[in-house]
Amino acid sequence: QVQLVESGGGLVQPGGSLRLSCAASGFYFRSYAMSWYRQVPGKERELVASIAVRDGNTNYADSVKGRFTISRDLAKTTVYLQMSSLKPEDTAVYYCNARSLVLSQYNYWGQGTQVTVSS
Repeated sequence: QVQLVESGGGLVQPGGSLRLSCAASGFYFRSYAMSWYRQVPGKERELVASIAVRDGNTNYADSVKGRFTISRDLAKTTVYLQMSSLKPEDTAVYYCNARSLVLSQYNYWGQGTQVTVSS
């Protein structure tokens, strides 16, 4: 079955860095777009960054451009989100998403990982 297992969240001070990982299994990785979303209580889930696995094309929310980097490891079928210069407003639950680029109804979510930026 499809699994998206996130890891790497935690507590970090403002200006610090974290790297989130999302290990994917159960589907053909190369035909998907992988994304990171985040959500805070009372707000809608927002797209942070996405990557087309096959060609590596990336897209970022304006709020994280220049600070976050999304990447993928084809051999490990894993997507990463390197987060630097973290701000308190980056505090959220971060979710990994897999969306098929062939059949858009195939759309999967991880369980989420908490990122807290605080001194």
